[in-house]
Amino acid sequence: MNQLPSPLPGPPQALAQVLVFAASDPSAGAGAQADLLTLARLGCHPLTALTAITVQDTIGVDSVHPVAADLLQRQARAILEDMPVAAFKVGLLGSVENVLAVAEIVADYPQTPLVLDPVLASGRGDDLASGEIIAAIRDMLLPRTTLLTPNAPEARRLAQRDGDADELALAVCAQRLLALGARYVLITGTHDSTPEVVNTLYGAAGVIRRDGWPRLPGSYHGSGCTLASAIAAGLANGIPIEAAVRDAQEYTWQTLKQGFRGGRGQLIPHRFFPGCQK
Repeated sequence: MNQLPSPLPGPPQALAQVLVFAASDPSAGAGAQADLLTLARLGCHPLTALTAITVQDTIGVDSVHPVAADLLQRQARAILEDMPVAAFKVGLLGSVENVLAVAEIVADYPQTPLVLDPVLASGRGDDLASGEIIAAIRDMLLPRTTLLTPNAPEARRLAQRDGDADELALAVCAQRLLALGARYVLITGTHDSTPEVVNTLYGAAGVIRRDGWPRLPGSYHGSGCTLASAIAAGLANGIPIEAAVRDAQEYTWQTLKQGFRGGRGQLIPHRFFPGCQK
């Protein structure tokens, strides 16, 4: 496999800065903490605007407490008025008001790439997004999104229309999500039961790349956060979308292969795994 990038050389101001909109996860397996670890390892300086406080562990999510939209806006605006941001990464938002707040903020920076990881449920299956939140994401955030990174259930929930009777084909989901405004859609195969995890990147012309990875035996807390943040790091550092997706998949698979058991539930990706160097 290709070796992984080392942090960028030079003075601190040379680091690409990525602003993360995400919830706090006290286990640091997922959420803002997972984003921070991933971005720092891949040579970026991570910035945060917290969207919610969660009560969770490696077993599941007990509760989600959204931050007030005004406070979310103030966090992000303070950073954006002071620090140049090379990419946005968006995770769990927690409320319709917060979806609208983030959409309003990123609309002021149309040239800055945005990676949206639509966190709609926990690994255990806890529902983390109401129908109203999903509708707001479709209407307000997808038109601002450079790359959407849903797993198969998330892609189907986002693409679902009234009257759809059968389980939608993922290619149809991708077409619908692109039509809603996302420039690219990467649908991951983590929830399938195949020997390989197959991730497919779609663009306006159809499938751009399809990558298969040996399915690992464990269950992981924060794999989607890791992948989306790794892609955001690549885009922030000027890597083209296809290469950023490829490199991020390789990094994420390695973090899962060397994941560790931090608690009684899912394994935690090892974002600073041994040998992770250029």
